[in-house]
Amino acid sequence: MDEQAADVAAVPNAPKLPPVGGWPRAIVFRIFALLFAGGAVYNNQDGLGAIIVLFVLVVPFERFFPRHDHQHFRRPNLNLDLGYALASPFLQAIGLVAAVVVGVMSFTWIPGLILRPYVQSIPDPYLLLVGVAMFDVASYWTHRWYHEVPQLWKFHAIHHSPEHMDWASGFRAHPFDGTLIAPAFFFLIAAGFSPEFSGLVAVVQIVLGLFLHANVRIWLKPLSKIIMTPEFHHWHHANEPEAIWCNYSTFLPLWDLVFGTYYMPKDKRPTVYGVDEYVPMTMAQQLRYPLVGMGNPLRWLRHPFRSLKMMFKGIWQILRMMKRSALRPRGEEFERAVLRLNDPSALVDEPTSL
Repeated sequence: MDEQAADVAAVPNAPKLPPVGGWPRAIVFRIFALLFAGGAVYNNQDGLGAIIVLFVLVVPFERFFPRHDHQHFRRPNLNLDLGYALASPFLQAIGLVAAVVVGVMSFTWIPGLILRPYVQSIPDPYLLLVGVAMFDVASYWTHRWYHEVPQLWKFHAIHHSPEHMDWASGFRAHPFDGTLIAPAFFFLIAAGFSPEFSGLVAVVQIVLGLFLHANVRIWLKPLSKIIMTPEFHHWHHANEPEAIWCNYSTFLPLWDLVFGTYYMPKDKRPTVYGVDEYVPMTMAQQLRYPLVGMGNPLRWLRHPFRSLKMMFKGIWQILRMMKRSALRPRGEEFERAVLRLNDPSALVDEPTSL
């Protein structure tokens, strides 16, 4: 299964293959998912509450003002997304630990400390706007790297795997994918903003994200260069060649305009969603999917120094890919951008220092 999935992922636009392992393994995974979601609901009803609130507020609009008329309410894999929502209290608890680690290791708190004296000199009426802008630019780059750095994309691919966008698709996300906003959170706190303000901005971002996935036709295109709109984010999720690696901003499309990743065509709307690589379609398999190939965690006990060396080597590779992503030319074609990130030496027509 793992080798097969790796082979499929290596081929652009490869067909999706069914999971291997037979019905006994499938039943075990389903039982695990049901117990996981059921235990989460028993201990904490926040996930169930989120489902009810979104259902009441968003589904009527999807019913009467659908973006995609052909999409039914009971679309494929709806149960999977609802399972993520029900299990969200457990998943968030797991992700919180990873978020703290990533927030510290991202070192975004260093530029935050540098900017702290300047932030403290800003008049109070403007602090809100400055805080949102600082959070947004940090989130832009983190989000961009979660797409363009292969080691990080494996986690974020779970969130992009839905082939139908609606009120429930935004729930589907790996718990470690929550680390995406951790660097921005630590950046704000180090810059002098209170944890309450930083946390509120992060929560608003999450709630807004759920709304932006909805299958609702709202005419906000004239504002698409000023504020986030559902169509802006739908293009971000589109699996169409011209729309891949675009629209990373959280609140302000300004950053996509500045860094050359803005995409909002005037004469069409996204119709194809999902990802090309094989992503399993059960919660248990999706939680395991990004971790495949990382080896047995017990090796840290058997070979601590070797494991530490491998960890630093992996971090160095990620940092190199982040640098290549940040320096790639604006408006570059997707295939060429992928080649630049993975094998810059193949670009023989131009020099590279990476």
